[in-house]
Amino acid sequence: MNAFNTYFIEPFTELIIWTSHLFHDNYGLGIILVTLLVRIILLPLMLKQYKTQATMKEKMDVLKPEMDAIQKKLKETKDIKEQQALQKEMMGLYQKHGVNPLNMGCLPMLIQMPILMAFYYAIRDSHEIATHSFLWFSLGESDIWITALAGIVYYLQFKVSFSTIPTAQQQQMKFMGLLSPIMIVFVSLNAPAALPLYWVSGGIFLIFQTYLGRKLYPTPNSNQMNTVNIEKT
Repeated sequence: MNAFNTYFIEPFTELIIWTSHLFHDNYGLGIILVTLLVRIILLPLMLKQYKTQATMKEKMDVLKPEMDAIQKKLKETKDIKEQQALQKEMMGLYQKHGVNPLNMGCLPMLIQMPILMAFYYAIRDSHEIATHSFLWFSLGESDIWITALAGIVYYLQFKVSFSTIPTAQQQQMKFMGLLSPIMIVFVSLNAPAALPLYWVSGGIFLIFQTYLGRKLYPTPNSNQMNTVNIEKT
């Protein structure tokens, strides 16, 4: 933890303080700007993940009827040999269409996690940040309104990004997506307001990032939706 603190947390703390000094010790603005800077640096990794997800979604939507048929047979049969044959058939289906269920672009997420965790702790544990205010709230005390805003922003972010998830996985990801804003609100209720401010800033950028990813790497479904919208107008 000492190495993580030295090489990750402390540099972020110093960066926030330095940025805040540029704007007359406006620590709220410093948090927002550094949050956006971090997200912009991570943007190429995230766009790569969106590209992988868009490709996977297209393939999984094509596979779904055949997958459903195999899964139905798996549920109905009790014969072990037949189950093994069906599982082999499923793997053959994946190979035929070039689908790797494990390759959902997790590497970019794993790379960015230490960076985002360090930024989280830099904001949470900084005494200097906690002694300043921004807009209507103190950065060092909890605030119900910025907490509510953080929950709303991340719920909207979930709704925007939901369409990029393969149809076959949407149901299981729906719970995780709804859990995220609930956990953010729960944590923020007893945390310094600097933390939900960070989440609000990051969440708004993630919404923009998702729209950008959909623009650059559209799926057939999104193209159809755009066509329908154009026809309506």
